This record gives sequence, structure tokens and C-alpha cells, in this order.
Amino acid sequence: MTRDIDWTLLHATAVEAMGKAYAPYSDFPVGVAALVDDGRIISGCNVENASYGVGLCAECSLVSALIMSGGGKLVAFACVDGKGDRLMPCGRCRQLLYEHSAEGMLLDTVSGIKTIDEVLPDAFGPRQLEEYAAPPAP
Repeated sequence: MTRDIDWTLLHATAVEAMGKAYAPYSDFPVGVAALVDDGRIISGCNVENASYGVGLCAECSLVSALIMSGGGKLVAFACVDGKGDRLMPCGRCRQLLYEHSAEGMLLDTVSGIKTIDEVLPDAFGPRQLEEYAAPPAP
């Protein structure tokens, strides 16, 4: 990835999104922000529900914002907790991100900048389905 990423802006946008989280049950607000391949920055926050299983993670909110604002591929991603500290997305959320990631998408993690393939090795998603559907080489 040769694009310069403004990680400070992504982090600040994630913190701003975290401030809008609805987390009355866990008291664990989460905010996320991502750079899209067309230069947009999108964000999301978690939205809990009294029926715990139907709560939405911040990454779901982010992916919804991506689709509603015209789609595209995620290039870079940041996630923060209620203190504004970096937070690693859970496995389910990594899969959500992978589905909409540009190849080599970068994540600002608790252990440094990593690619989506490093945080979700051997992933299965749209790229693998495209490879499967391609006609066999002669």
C-alpha cells in the first residue's frame, strides 16, 4: 500500500464516533473509522440492545455507512475503546472488515500497523469466491 495514511485523523474520527456509541448495558463504547479507496473517511459506533444478541458492533455500523455512502473498499482502519485506546476487532468483526477490504488493507492494532491478512490469516471471502468461479487455466 503506497498511499499515505493519516492515522492521527483516523484515530480522532474513531474517538468522535465512540462518543456517539449507545452502550448502556456493557458500558463499553467502541468507535471505528476507516479510509475508503476513493478518499472518504467513514465511521461507526456500537449500538447495544436490551436483547443482547441483537446489538450492533461498531464495525457493523461502519460497513453500513460504507454501503449507504456509495460502497468502495476499505484501505485503512482504526478502532478505539471508551478511553480512546486502540482496540483489536474481534474475529467476527475482522471477517466483516475482510469482506469489504481492499487487498492489503491496513489496521492500526494494539501491536502496530498490520494488514488484514495478518489479523485474519487464511481468510475466506469475495476474493476466494472469485478465484473459485474463474475458469481453469488451459
